[in-house]
Amino acid sequence: MKNFLKSIAVLVAILLASCSSQQSLQEYYVDNSENPNFLSIDVPASILKMDGIDLTPTQREAVESLRKFNLLAFRKNDSNEAEYELEKKKVKEILKGDEFVELMKINSKYGKGVIKYLGEEDAIDEVIIYGDSGDKGFALVRVLGKDMNPAHIMQLMQAIQKSEFKGEGLGEIGEFLKG
Repeated sequence: MKNFLKSIAVLVAILLASCSSQQSLQEYYVDNSENPNFLSIDVPASILKMDGIDLTPTQREAVESLRKFNLLAFRKNDSNEAEYELEKKKVKEILKGDEFVELMKINSKYGKGVIKYLGEEDAIDEVIIYGDSGDKGFALVRVLGKDMNPAHIMQLMQAIQKSEFKGEGLGEIGEFLKG
């Protein structure tokens, strides 16, 4: 009986050790959705108002591959600088994971960021856009879809520019993202 209990204990220890202790991006969203330093919103792709817009077939395909957006933004201020640095570090650590494939880096006058994706190269299920600004905070956007194609990302951006979408329906996050 002792050997049996030892075997069970060793098996449990191995199973616990093999489980990843790193937080997933989805868990990070859920854990911080009620944090007062964060703004959080889930938005259906239909908010982009693409009906009736003259799109190329490739742009139309890119738009139709979208399902929804999850936006999470940390509003930095004088009283939460330490938490901002901690949260920024957590997000960057999550995004270092092997499952994320880097598509491009962003470096603009508004801040620095990165675009990564999850899934196969020709069938992306999730695009992650992360950007931070030392004075405003950071934003993390999950673009969820089905079989999105990385070549369509630029087409999608062009389609959004053609639309009448000006950030309405995004509330405080829309204001935050506008700058």
